[in-house]
Amino acid sequence: MARVLVTGMSGAGKTTLLDELRRRGHLTVDTDYDGWELPDGTWDEQRMHALLAEQSAVVVSGTVKNQGHFYDRFDHVVLLSAPPHVLLERVRERTNNPYGSTAEQQAEIVLLTRTVEPLLRKGATLELDGQRPVSELSDAVEQLMRPTH
Repeated sequence: MARVLVTGMSGAGKTTLLDELRRRGHLTVDTDYDGWELPDGTWDEQRMHALLAEQSAVVVSGTVKNQGHFYDRFDHVVLLSAPPHVLLERVRERTNNPYGSTAEQQAEIVLLTRTVEPLLRKGATLELDGQRPVSELSDAVEQLMRPTH
């Protein structure tokens, strides 16, 4: 089994992917919810250390300033990506997260796609196209979670 981090810009499909993996029986943690992120935009490091120490098979999603501190604790870091126009369309239409509903937030998403996504790409062990059907994306992540021996 493996620990997998799914990262990417807002609207890339991280929550949808985790929902499908959870439906398939995998332990998932979406760090956008339940207090994983601190007010400064970082993960609660003590809590994340505990999770990764306790769980040998988990899929975590999030995009935060200090996620790189944990890359060595994940077996795979998956960048879920999509073009800016797709990200913006998705954040405008979603109902489960208000981020991206304002023009200012949409401009920020475009800026972060240009400035932060390349950094995420450098740290990723795999990049998946977030425009692919969620079933295919889930299959790809499940393949990463299978034992290699």
